[in-house]
Amino acid sequence: MRVLKCADSGVLVEVEDLAAVMALRSALEAHPVPGVTDVVPAARTVLLRIEPGTPPEGVASAVAALTPALRTEQAAGGTVTIPVVYDGEDLDDVARLTGLTREGVVRAHTSATWTVAFCGFAPGFGYMVGDDPRLHVPRRSEARTRVPAGSVALAGEFTGVYPRSSPGGWQLLGRTGARIWDLDREPPGLLRPGVRVRFTDAGAAATDTGARTGATAS
Repeated sequence: MRVLKCADSGVLVEVEDLAAVMALRSALEAHPVPGVTDVVPAARTVLLRIEPGTPPEGVASAVAALTPALRTEQAAGGTVTIPVVYDGEDLDDVARLTGLTREGVVRAHTSATWTVAFCGFAPGFGYMVGDDPRLHVPRRSEARTRVPAGSVALAGEFTGVYPRSSPGGWQLLGRTGARIWDLDREPPGLLRPGVRVRFTDAGAAATDTGARTGATAS
């Protein structure tokens, strides 16, 4: 773990891998550091925003002292279940890349436990990591200019749900009607760092408007 001063308003922590990011985020939730106002995890770093006047050196020392806690803290942010209609345009390509059948891809995706590691790209877009390495696939060689909102996709070690229509180069598995980002909800984002996600197969009988049963949280 490498702790760096980030101007006069933050501290940047560089760690070895995504698992360490998730462990550090969880440890900081369990053991808050005085003066830290926000924790922003990314793929290999955690940015700590601090109150004006808070000495970054003190925050850095407090974070370094958390190292023993990283071995015991577990991510905890509740569980969300998202229904998916698995009819994505790239499902056959994902089957070919993984060596699975279409049905095998769906079973693997719904059997895995996914955890939101960090958010980015667009408001509410959660980068989720799972426990089935068979689903690690490359991005498409050519990005689409428009991916519909609610699209469920894979890229690299991540799965994600597009909260709104946007360009994108991920491999599309299917679609959900769950509201991933809703400004009338508190908090607006359904997917937040630490939240565990289970996908369920909504079945081919769902209408073309998507899986309308919505997401459930616990």
